[in-house]
Amino acid sequence: MRYQSLAAAMSLGTAILALHTQQFPVSTTGEAGGRPLNIANPNNDKLHSFGFGSKIEQWSLDEGPAENATGNLIFDTVHSLLQHWPNTRYRNGHNIIPGTIPIGTLLYHGTTRNAIPSGPEWTATDPEHSLVFARGDKTGWHLTLAATRPLKVLYFDGSSAAKVPEGTLDIQDIIAWGDVLPERVLDENSRITNLCRWGKEFGIDGFARMEMDFEVMLCDFTAGVEVVSFLHVRVLWKDNIRDPPKNLRPPPPNPELWNRLVEAMHSGSWHNRYPGESRIVLDLAGLVSLYDIALAPSLVPVRAGLKRQDHRVFGISPEDISQLMRKLTEVISRPDPGSGIDWKALTHVIVDRYADRLELVRHLLNFTPSDPQELLQRAKLVQTQLRVMLAPYLLDATVVPSADTPGLHRLQWASPMFRLCATTHTTAMTYQVSLMTPSERLLLKATEDTTREICRVTTNMWAVGVMSGFDTLFPIELGGEPDVVQIMNDWRQDTQKLMSWLDWSIWIKCRPACGPEEICYLPTWPLSAPTPSPLRQPPQDPQNATDAPAEVNRLADQVGHPPEGSAIADAFSSIGTPMEEWKRPQPKCVRRLPPLQF
Repeated sequence: MRYQSLAAAMSLGTAILALHTQQFPVSTTGEAGGRPLNIANPNNDKLHSFGFGSKIEQWSLDEGPAENATGNLIFDTVHSLLQHWPNTRYRNGHNIIPGTIPIGTLLYHGTTRNAIPSGPEWTATDPEHSLVFARGDKTGWHLTLAATRPLKVLYFDGSSAAKVPEGTLDIQDIIAWGDVLPERVLDENSRITNLCRWGKEFGIDGFARMEMDFEVMLCDFTAGVEVVSFLHVRVLWKDNIRDPPKNLRPPPPNPELWNRLVEAMHSGSWHNRYPGESRIVLDLAGLVSLYDIALAPSLVPVRAGLKRQDHRVFGISPEDISQLMRKLTEVISRPDPGSGIDWKALTHVIVDRYADRLELVRHLLNFTPSDPQELLQRAKLVQTQLRVMLAPYLLDATVVPSADTPGLHRLQWASPMFRLCATTHTTAMTYQVSLMTPSERLLLKATEDTTREICRVTTNMWAVGVMSGFDTLFPIELGGEPDVVQIMNDWRQDTQKLMSWLDWSIWIKCRPACGPEEICYLPTWPLSAPTPSPLRQPPQDPQNATDAPAEVNRLADQVGHPPEGSAIADAFSSIGTPMEEWKRPQPKCVRRLPPLQF
């Protein structure tokens, strides 16, 4: 096809937007009155002084994100915080976020001992999780605590309680020991002691993590919590799993232990999707992300060429570790509450707006009929869905040039719609930049990067459909028949590339849906962890001695809970998930009732 002139497109965009200037007033904090949002001048750089500029060349539909850009990763990890499903899919967390556990929230602790812990220990947010550890000779003890004041916690995202050497514990290692130490993956006693020792200076009560379900590493069972109950509970199985001989697999887990573990996994699935684990309230104005290139530039070459499942913090430079610890201290100690913007809601609004529609477009494009008329009708259905996504930005004054208009770029006329789509969610926020914390400015940039690419791709696809005569709202006269097959193929590639770049876990689901006796499951630690390879035993921490036998201490570390129970993780290693299935988890339906199989 021939192209219109770029000058004509710029003039057209200016004329279109000028008709709508007065429809966009913006109130700005600290000013006497509102000022109009001037979207009529394509060369006005003041509109998006923090993020996007407004020069016409900055809204080219051909310019995608940079190869090493991480805005999409920051956006997705923030959208996924405290949700079990995406943090099981991507186990290696990259975020540290301060938060609070509200007054009255219950925490649970299972144990074999009739004694409330006198030092740091693990608590669960759901009793199904903690009851796994209330074990002994067919009885156990179950402690329920309630927060008497807001508990100050740090949250590590990902499967941050999974004891595997592939990266789940990297950030915790840095805080606890000053470096990533994969050989100490099982050294949970020292890890919790050192984390609590470090956090005491900042008044941190605990650290929130996730495995089958969410847990809180509580530093002091006498500070900020009170006992609701401490019950001697009956169980149907005896804690008789002991260290098997070397080079032999442990015996299969007891059927009742299976049931307990499955119910713990089921309780974790309650938090699979938004709002996730709602009993931990995060302060996103204090987000610290290792996907922040300015914070950890040494990780850029470490990640280069790797699939996202293989991203981890191991390989970070000593200089970046120092910068991370300074940043963390600033975030925890800061008096500034931030701008007040609800970043959690913003990310979910954007995902809600586009996730289902992009998935529907992908479905419609997965169609290869032999009948040309059927293919044309399917293309028009896709065009309708693209128009639905862009409907708030399709200006009435839009004039589509004819297909034979000469020029530099035949789709430049759609740039005003691209720009409106990309900036609507964040335009007003750019006037609040002076009130934002550095973490919030990172969030703003990540949101802008994400909406820009969504809108660039969808606007480009829609504009191609308009120029091909597929859109009844913007009819044009064609000089010839469009190549529908090529357009559908291009759309299919564009959609797949965009969805892969966004990589939202909301699209990962069991197909077909699971039955009433099943649950949709991603391989989870410890139920489906691969058989662990022998690791060097961690050094004993003399400040964390217990009266439990040494072998029980070591085995309990594999579970990540008090050194007083059986080797649950070791027992479940008899399942032996293939490594590739473990590293690239895919959803599958598993039974919730016997016979159980993973």
